[in-house]
Amino acid sequence: MSDPTPAEQQRKLGELIHEIYVAMLVTVAPDGSLHGRPMATNNTKFDGTLWFLTDHDSVKVLEVQQQPQVNVSYADPKRQHYVSVSGTAEVTRDRKLIEEQWTPSAKVWFPDGPQDERIALLKVTVTRAEYWDAPSSRFVLLTGLVKSILTGQRPGPVGKHGEYQRSANS
Repeated sequence: MSDPTPAEQQRKLGELIHEIYVAMLVTVAPDGSLHGRPMATNNTKFDGTLWFLTDHDSVKVLEVQQQPQVNVSYADPKRQHYVSVSGTAEVTRDRKLIEEQWTPSAKVWFPDGPQDERIALLKVTVTRAEYWDAPSSRFVLLTGLVKSILTGQRPGPVGKHGEYQRSANS
């Protein structure tokens, strides 16, 4: 079996994060510490870029402007999907892009809609990602763990582990 192509890796990553409504965005604070917070995700088709609507005056915008390296993590325990994304973030206030990325649920934070002057877009260009796609059957997972306990042997890999690496021409 051959290694997956970059396009196949990108498709798989998109499948895993699809419908996970909340991601954890980790930025680097001015003192060098890591600063994480939940962010609502847009369920647009994954093309190597993640988009988040945010308040232009937020701390995360300042942190990204000072240090653009970020991590975004996704977890869906019900489906046993786990993803960790590394990338470079930038902030834009491009109105056309904001309207393209607008979702009705964003109205909770921005009641004036996509024209709200506070809105900015956080664009994360994914450079690398790792994912773990475990069996969704709890029985399969528990059977493997019980077997390890009874035999005293370390369990084998639970599910599939894969990586996505942005290609140089992306």
